[in-house]
Amino acid sequence: METLIAVVVVVVLVLIVIARTAIVVPQQSAYVVEYLGKYRKTIQAGFHILVPFVEKVAYKHSLKEIALDIPEQICITRDNVQVGVDGVLYLKVLDPQRASYGIVDYVFAIAQLAQTTLRSEIGKIDLDRTFEERAAINMAVVQELDKASDPWGVKVLRYEIKNINPPRDVLNAMEKQMRAEREKRATVLTSEGERDAQINRAEGEKQRVIKESEANKQQQINEAEGEAAAILAVATATAEGLRQVALALNAPGGDQAMALRVAEQYVGEFGRLARSSTTLVLPANLSDVASMIALATSVAKQMPGRSGDAPKSVS
Repeated sequence: METLIAVVVVVVLVLIVIARTAIVVPQQSAYVVEYLGKYRKTIQAGFHILVPFVEKVAYKHSLKEIALDIPEQICITRDNVQVGVDGVLYLKVLDPQRASYGIVDYVFAIAQLAQTTLRSEIGKIDLDRTFEERAAINMAVVQELDKASDPWGVKVLRYEIKNINPPRDVLNAMEKQMRAEREKRATVLTSEGERDAQINRAEGEKQRVIKESEANKQQQINEAEGEAAAILAVATATAEGLRQVALALNAPGGDQAMALRVAEQYVGEFGRLARSSTTLVLPANLSDVASMIALATSVAKQMPGRSGDAPKSVS
């Protein structure tokens, strides 16, 4: 019976020793092992057995990226305005040994350093630029934290500002300034639109006047050309008529035909004159139609182109 009890005790002790010395390290984790209180090694993911009673796991670190919330703090800008700023910090353990022995609590240290660095960077710029300089502020904070955390075996990956909260009175002033700026921009755009419209109307009126003047000019040219063509046509027809009359006079019986035509026109015109007026003055030689015919015949005989006569030159 005593032997059985002793065996059970030994088995329990063995199990306890195995439980304390057999270590399973999860993926993306690293354990720091000490040998009698002194750094021994860093074990990675997998199954490991430690030497009983002399080796132990002193520190456990996650090798995953850690998101660390940076609480809101009051920062003073260069133009002496207090703003509340908070953010989030991303870091990762690269060297578990230095993260264990380089500093007591690297998370707390980095958070405090992030706040002090952020206050320093905010103090370098004015309030109006804090919103547009977020990327530059984030980069400056990361650079400062990365240099400080390198001896601790921690890599600061990035820092992001979440909120910038100015005081209520400052927000009201900023809203008024933004409203005034928008109204100014709207006024400028309206005036520019009116100016462009007036320019367009003036340009259109100018083009209309030019087109009308060109149309009038072309109309006058066309009318002048038409009148010239009409005059030329009348002159040509008159010349052709005179030429035909001359040819007719040169033909046999032309003199008698001309005398008959003159007598007919004389009588006809005299009759129209008598119908158009109540008062009529008669010439003394009204019945001397033969003398009128003789005069027309003599004029016709003196015309150029008659047989036996040479055309006279006009100087």
